[in-house]
Parts: sequence; structure tokens; C-alpha cells
Amino acid sequence: MSNIRLLLGTIIIVIALVAQFYKKKFPENRDFLIVFNGVLQLVIYTKEKNAILFTYPPAGSVTSTGLVVSSKLPRFSDLYTLTIASADPKSISAGKPVELTKSVTQWFTKDGVLVEGLFWKDVETLINDYATEPKKKK
Repeated sequence: MSNIRLLLGTIIIVIALVAQFYKKKFPENRDFLIVFNGVLQLVIYTKEKNAILFTYPPAGSVTSTGLVVSSKLPRFSDLYTLTIASADPKSISAGKPVELTKSVTQWFTKDGVLVEGLFWKDVETLINDYATEPKKKK
């Protein structure tokens, strides 16, 4: 997916360069930019969704698939959701997705400074929750 995105981005850059040095100026030749930017946005919206990171499997993990980290912060809300899921949810080794939903106010001081240690502690807990093998019922 990232290769397709890079290819589309390259095409958009080439078209932007052509548009820059073309005889007609921007308002008259923007249709090309709009079309290809729309294609890129469509790919991002349909394939990547809220993903911010695609990874290889974590070291020592029982899964053989990569991970997708996605985040969501709805408009006018302070509740931030961070999700870790398998890149291939249909795989037999895919783990169940884990999710952390917390108010962003718990990671910031009164002055609006991010306390990275608190945020990373929650992220590490989420990673550990995903990495632990589910206990088998007896």
C-alpha cells in the first residue's frame, strides 16, 4: 500500500511541476492537481483509514503478521483512542485488537505541555497488552 501511495505522490509531484512551468497559470490548470489529489485521498480513506503506522511483528511476539497502529480524536472531544491491531486480521496468528481510550487532559499539564512519560507509559501498556498471548481456558 505504501508503494502505491508513493507512486501516486510522485505522479502528483510531476503534474505539479508541469503545472508550474506550463504556459497557463494556476487557476486555469488546477483540474489535473484536483483529480490526482482526489485519487490519493480516496486511497488513504479506503485503505489506510485512521492508520498512522504500519509495522513488522514485534520482537518476541506470537504473531507473524505486522501491526497497524491507528488513532482517533473526534471533533470537539477530549477522548483520544489509540488502537493496535494486526495488519492481516484474517491470519491465524493475528491477535485481537487492543484499544486505549483516554482523555488527552491526563497527558498535559495545566500550561498545555505534553508529559511524554505519562503518554509513553500508556502506549507501552497497550503494546504489552497486545503482545501477551491470550490465556487458554481449561
